[in-house]
Amino acid sequence: MSPYLDWKHLSFANPAYFGLLLLIPFMIWWQQRSKRNDNPSIRLTTLSGIANVKPTWKVRFRPVLFVLRVLSLVALSIALARPQSSNTTENIDSEGVDIVLSIDVSGSMLAEDFQPNRVEAAKKVALNFVDQRPTDRLGLVIFSGESFTQCPITIDHNVLKEQLSQIKSGLLMDGTAIGMGLATAVDRLRYAKGKSKVIILLTDGVNNTGLIDPITALEIAKSYKVRVYTIGVGTEGQAPFPMQTPFGIQKQMMPVQIDEALLTKIAKETGGKYYRARNNKALESIYADIDKLEKTKVEISSYKHYAELFFPFALVAIICLLLEMVLRYTVFRSIT
Repeated sequence: MSPYLDWKHLSFANPAYFGLLLLIPFMIWWQQRSKRNDNPSIRLTTLSGIANVKPTWKVRFRPVLFVLRVLSLVALSIALARPQSSNTTENIDSEGVDIVLSIDVSGSMLAEDFQPNRVEAAKKVALNFVDQRPTDRLGLVIFSGESFTQCPITIDHNVLKEQLSQIKSGLLMDGTAIGMGLATAVDRLRYAKGKSKVIILLTDGVNNTGLIDPITALEIAKSYKVRVYTIGVGTEGQAPFPMQTPFGIQKQMMPVQIDEALLTKIAKETGGKYYRARNNKALESIYADIDKLEKTKVEISSYKHYAELFFPFALVAIICLLLEMVLRYTVFRSIT
């Protein structure tokens, strides 16, 4: 696209010179006044002799001189205003944070004390969290009776969100292996080069299986300087849980058991924080708080480059002015 048509990046260094355009009405008035004063008058007894006389082409085209003068003033005003085309480049320097989301997908995550259930509520807030971290690398680990890397840490958040949207309860052997979920997440961060290494571990139960116990996983996290934020999800007391019965799926009240002592210990010893989410709104607030605590430092350096566009207008002004002078004193030269 021509820089003269790219209005978005077009600017004027000296816009005050557009004030010269206010001379155009004065020039029109002066032109009309001069025509009245310069027209000689002749008294005739009859017009029959000249009624059919047509004006010559010189008379018809004489207003061209005034048009050229106006065009030269317009072009000169634009040239003096100095039109410029700007081009902005940005350098982004980001001290990113490497984050792994470790999410419990055990059968108890189908409890409906969250809407529509715990696992779907966890997916929704995690997706929103990913959108708030555009410059960070993120990964996803799921666990129940075992653990699995659903998505290695990546800057391609579309891939991560696609994998996150596909998780559901029942993908892995049932149980709650908190140690495995933590250890696998730490393994994803071992060689990460971000400024900070963070795990957000979400669960609704008590560790009851797994090849690695939670305390061993905690020591591994500490050795790799990984900060862990732990989230316990579940209401107080009992929660409705869908159960398969001979009469179809029916809801039964099941006790809510969360090892808050363990989750608090993991968070405290790694420099993180433990949260308890009792409903959807609380879970959203928790992720928002973690987002604030783990802010990424982003520095943007902006550079503007200007290209001067006044020359063509100055050239047009000179050509129009010279052409008007040449025509006035040659072709349209007055004998009076």
